[in-house]
Amino acid sequence: MDAAYVSADDIRDQFSKAMSAMYQQEVPQYGTLLSLVESVNRDVLAQNATLAHTLEASDELARLSVERHGAIRVGLPEELSLLRRMFAVMGMHPVGYYDLAAAGVPVHSTAFRPVDDDALKRNPFRVFTSLLRLELIENPQLREQARDILSRREIVTPAAQALIARCEAQGGLNAADARAFVQAALDTFRWHHDATVDRATYDRLHQEHRLIADVVSFRGPHINHLTPRTLDIDAVQQQMPNVGIDPKAVIEGPPRRRCPILLRQTSFKALEETITFADSVAGHHTARFGEIEQRGVALTQKGRALYDQLLAQSQQLPPAKDNSAHQAQLAEVFQAFPDDHATLRREGLAFFHYQAVPDTNVSLPAQINVDTLEALIDQGALTCQPMIYEDFLPVSAAGIFQSNLGGEQRDEYASQANQAQFERDLGASVIDEIALYEQRQQASLDEALSVLGATH
Repeated sequence: MDAAYVSADDIRDQFSKAMSAMYQQEVPQYGTLLSLVESVNRDVLAQNATLAHTLEASDELARLSVERHGAIRVGLPEELSLLRRMFAVMGMHPVGYYDLAAAGVPVHSTAFRPVDDDALKRNPFRVFTSLLRLELIENPQLREQARDILSRREIVTPAAQALIARCEAQGGLNAADARAFVQAALDTFRWHHDATVDRATYDRLHQEHRLIADVVSFRGPHINHLTPRTLDIDAVQQQMPNVGIDPKAVIEGPPRRRCPILLRQTSFKALEETITFADSVAGHHTARFGEIEQRGVALTQKGRALYDQLLAQSQQLPPAKDNSAHQAQLAEVFQAFPDDHATLRREGLAFFHYQAVPDTNVSLPAQINVDTLEALIDQGALTCQPMIYEDFLPVSAAGIFQSNLGGEQRDEYASQANQAQFERDLGASVIDEIALYEQRQQASLDEALSVLGATH
């Protein structure tokens, strides 16, 4: 890339901060949530010097305060493809395929995010992006009406489209163009109080599914939550009512553990917002909410299989009466999942970053296997840190959606996943997240062994 161009990482960092500022203006309770998360994180780091040192040593601490993920929903393949191009300007790529229709929500999704270590450390901004599955609307007249309404909107401004094309043509944007791009791109995600449909149409869409009304009835895919990362989601959940925030009933994802895995999420309930319909009738719409997440170590295919098995077992239990009971039930089931990093590593259940300790006196074996790797770690020649899970859990995502869309579940939407169609609509293949973690782990190990080999 030309030296005169701003890096994609810088553009993503600018955009993430501008989005956060915009959302804080639109949803004042989001600012309260940020303050609460910051306070809890500060307390955790003050009380756990080992965690603070580990995060600092792995360059994870700096990203914590800026880390956000957003979520949007689009209606047409052309919109999804255009957003792919927009996010590419910011160094964000489609990772993972999520079939939420299987959980009764008529969308399938991917997460646009940075993929390499340096980019993730700079700013790991992610946008969980869902495409409405119009084919799941049973009423053919309503389905075609929704398609027609969507075809008449333009979710990315002409100015933003021109800058996307310029970036693609010349391989980057200069500082002035980058600033203009950030401002123009923000318009795509802005909230609009004016609906594009009349009240009767909105009601028909809403009756089919609240999410369909949310996608079809407005000028663009307004950001519906912007999620900060906490180091203790249980503390945030407990303290939310103290600052005037009403949390959802339970924390989604795995239970609290000594060694957190994957992703835990909670949220405050969606806001009821005043809108004006196209026939000038006043009404209300519920879509935007506040979400919080806690991220743990990424799991291997073997680890995910065990997680999915235990999660399925937990779902056979009778519903818990509150979050405390829910967490206790989960913890009981998840006793079968090892809860220390050494076992997770030795049993191949989780991914780690490896780093050489250059001044150790070791001789490298001709072949590195699990046993020789453990020996190098025991001798102090290698250190390793858990690799943060950067992605999402479909069951948790559906749980968040449903808790903020009235709790409804439409079993008739359950269908076979259609990743091939999603990728055709996207205009690209999605990256397999497990393969990505494997590559990052192997690259760190190769580099560490190279350093040790060069030393000795």
